[in-house]
Amino acid sequence: MTLTHAGSRRQDRPGSRRQDRTHWLYRSVIAAVIAGVVVGLAAPDTAVELKPLGELFVSLVKMMITPVIFCTIVLGIGSVRQAAKVGKVGGLALGYFLAMSTVALTIGLVIGNLIQPGSGLHLTAGAAKAGTAAGANVVALLAGFALQALGPAGQPVLVGIGHLQKIVFKVLSMIMWVAPLGAFGAMAAVVGATGVDALKSLAVLMLAFYATCIAFVFGVLGTVLRLATGVNIVSLLRYLGREFLLILSTSSSETALPRLIAKMEHLGVSRPVVGVVVPTGYSFNLDGTAIYLTMSSLFVAQALGKPLGIGAQISLLLFMIIASKGAAGVTGAGLATLAGGLQSHRPDLVSGVGLIVGIDRFMSEARALTNFAGNAVATVLVGGWTGELDKTRLRRVLSGTEPYAEVPESPSLAEPPAPAPAPAPTPVPA
Repeated sequence: MTLTHAGSRRQDRPGSRRQDRTHWLYRSVIAAVIAGVVVGLAAPDTAVELKPLGELFVSLVKMMITPVIFCTIVLGIGSVRQAAKVGKVGGLALGYFLAMSTVALTIGLVIGNLIQPGSGLHLTAGAAKAGTAAGANVVALLAGFALQALGPAGQPVLVGIGHLQKIVFKVLSMIMWVAPLGAFGAMAAVVGATGVDALKSLAVLMLAFYATCIAFVFGVLGTVLRLATGVNIVSLLRYLGREFLLILSTSSSETALPRLIAKMEHLGVSRPVVGVVVPTGYSFNLDGTAIYLTMSSLFVAQALGKPLGIGAQISLLLFMIIASKGAAGVTGAGLATLAGGLQSHRPDLVSGVGLIVGIDRFMSEARALTNFAGNAVATVLVGGWTGELDKTRLRRVLSGTEPYAEVPESPSLAEPPAPAPAPAPTPVPA
């Protein structure tokens, strides 16, 4: 059983089964990538003929672009109103999230333009037909603002769209089980066509992405945290070491959400601030995902020999600021959001998403870790800005003089309580 943010317990067994299935998917993708590389190097002509397998997977992802982006944008805009209603805490959190997401997206664009990992591949792709994603994005924006204007009357609609989003993400997670097939076909085709050049470009993208995430966490987040609160980010990350290991093993920051809530309260941030910032940040403060989206978009455009101009990059950045909300925590949502951004700006680039499938599993680790670090920093910052941070306790906790102690296990609510011991017999007078 595991600890929830309210101190209650839930059974691990169902979640563990889901987690195990996800690990099988990831392992299958990795095995498919390796097999694709082997086939591409050993039989290039045959490998190129496997390209339709990758195109099949991309077609399935494209099918989900419109519903994923529509639900994400509408709920994202609707959530702004709900968070803003919380008052000063919600307003500060939202302002910080939007600012930091913009910084992360911009850094991803800058690094992608500097290193240009996809240049030189010159892969060819059939021109994809322009879909209705761009129109759907405009409709989603208008619907989101209209629901905001309706106020409480629009709440039932938001709840309904929330349920629709769950269905959409469930379908998307089912589609992701075809990812090994798509990864095999796409990797075999690209390696067969370009040889080791494709492997070098993908390796450069992954290394650049990891380096960018590290620089963002220690450079940007670390500097802001030090200037605003005087806290050393290394001490904060060390305090959350066990949570980072949990994320590393699952490739999802969602698994550490209850523990982050508990540890932020133990650190000295007030419970109301933690209750607003952490859950909202898991939808709005996705720094690692933001970097991934922009760098991957540039990589695809460069690999297909159709680089994005400055105007298209700025437009893509503005789109990703909104579309990136909600792109974490659900298997395949990041790929669908990436495809949605390309579809709305350059539909002829969507077919290149198959190139990312093979390495997405390796990049998901850095995405999740960066997202988690960003939300931990945001919680401390907002707590400090609102005067809801006990700095004396924070120093004791980070120095190790007041370590975090796990709450001992308690019987599950599903388990019958142990019978009370029978009272001792009353002595009978002689």
